[in-house]
Amino acid sequence: MGRGRLKMAGRQWPFALVLVLVLVALVVLPVPAARADASAEIHARLLAWAEAFNRRDAETACDLFSRELISIMPGQGEAGFATRCATITRALSDQTRQLRYAPEIHEIVVEGDLAVVRLDWTLAIGPGGEQAIETGLDVFRREDDGQWRIIRFISFEK
Repeated sequence: MGRGRLKMAGRQWPFALVLVLVLVALVVLPVPAARADASAEIHARLLAWAEAFNRRDAETACDLFSRELISIMPGQGEAGFATRCATITRALSDQTRQLRYAPEIHEIVVEGDLAVVRLDWTLAIGPGGEQAIETGLDVFRREDDGQWRIIRFISFEK
């Protein structure tokens, strides 16, 4: 074997090339695990949002949204962070109604620091037993503090 060369598959390979290939593999191979971790974090954030909403904790519920939020909901039009959180706070302050959200997450697609979530939210409204199902598409971004937050979402009633 020549100096600075490795013999593999019957060929002589420069050691530096082999080292670069190994390093690239080490960087690329963990990607599926990182995506799975991010997907699990986002899933947990959505469940935590429902729990916060259901216990009428508007501050924690609003933390799911980025300050750069742009959202569209039926009957409410386009709204940013301040408007969306004011709406949530107002709804949760109304003690005459019981509100309970439950998510059904269909898909989480992660690519780097962005992710897209396709889901349905079931909102139970009491008293009276009304129910609404909203289908949505949320775009998450991992922000500077490491938290995944929604930067864009659109929802519509089924």
